[in-house]
Amino acid sequence: MAGSILENLMSMLGPQVVGQAASQLGESPDTVQRGLQTGAAAMLAGVAAKAGQPGFLSQIFGLITNPANSAGALSGVTSNLGSLVSGVANSPISTLGSQFLSTIFGSNTSAVADSVGRAAGLGAGKAGSLLAMAAPLVLGVLGQHVRQNNLSATDLGNTLKAEAPSFQRFLPAGLGSLFGGAPSLAAATAAPAQVAAAGNRWLWPIILLVALALLGIWFLNRTKIPVDESMQTMSNAGATASSALGDFFKTKLPDGVELNIPKFGIENKLIAFLSDSSKPVDTTSWFNFDRLLFDTGKATLQPSSQEQLANIAAILKAYPTAHVKIGGYTDNTGDAAANVALSDARAKNVMDALVAAGVDPSRLESKGYGDQYPVGDNATDEGRSQNRRIALLVTQK
Repeated sequence: MAGSILENLMSMLGPQVVGQAASQLGESPDTVQRGLQTGAAAMLAGVAAKAGQPGFLSQIFGLITNPANSAGALSGVTSNLGSLVSGVANSPISTLGSQFLSTIFGSNTSAVADSVGRAAGLGAGKAGSLLAMAAPLVLGVLGQHVRQNNLSATDLGNTLKAEAPSFQRFLPAGLGSLFGGAPSLAAATAAPAQVAAAGNRWLWPIILLVALALLGIWFLNRTKIPVDESMQTMSNAGATASSALGDFFKTKLPDGVELNIPKFGIENKLIAFLSDSSKPVDTTSWFNFDRLLFDTGKATLQPSSQEQLANIAAILKAYPTAHVKIGGYTDNTGDAAANVALSDARAKNVMDALVAAGVDPSRLESKGYGDQYPVGDNATDEGRSQNRRIALLVTQK
């Protein structure tokens, strides 16, 4: 593939690709193109900024070289973009793209979407849809570049760091602060920043004050918990609050992978169960996911769910003999048959996300149970929230 990664990526954002997204979202092609360009450049900049972090490049490279990220998959993304934006299609490449997005931005994904939306003139919801659509496109272009140039993970990281200054013209001011503050991107842009500072010293106090104000607004907004019940899936109502999950801490898995997980979250409970030989497998020890979100009334996982999904996949890979079942549940509101179908689709999408993360599909199964097996009182809001959940059962250690 001739040209830089950025040039190749931007060349794909032509009328055919942009038009599909614009039609689906009900926005002008110019607005959507700005959003796609900003989101795509943000992902490249995010990878470049974090390339020096231990283990990050190998994780990203694993997604890029995943068999699902083939040349044919990239062609499918560009020719069928509308299905990705609408959430109708839950293809392996879209699932892989969602994990790619979460791996880069983690808990900052929503804040990045907000920044992209403001730059393009889009609402946060539509900006999030564009990010979700752009992710498999960026992943596909990186995969093509790696294959055609026979690059290693280190080679790719060096290429992106070399291209980092060119990403800046597509990025809104302040977005770089959401990439984790890695020095690689800062070093790539330090020289022009210093030149600007020499001639505009009087501007910096004002810029600093504005940046601090924006950072304060972002921090306050990112800590809010969604209040729309239909978007808070399948988790214990209290478990969605950070206080109920307890403090996050780092733990090392048997294969050496280190995770940052909450004390009372599903990850710590699952690790304790799998590592304790005195605890036998049974049919009642279900573990509830506590940080999964789906689009309202759909089975589409939101990008913020990928952090926990990646953790669970890492745990299962560290305990290679373990087999698990993913169960989906709803409250008793609405049509019972529709609830079963929705819960089944959501459970399957969680299973597919784990497969996309590298878990052998032969170790996984899924099933939707609808409003069966409630754990809370469906007569109360709190009880219904408890009943909407995704849970995991270990079927073999």
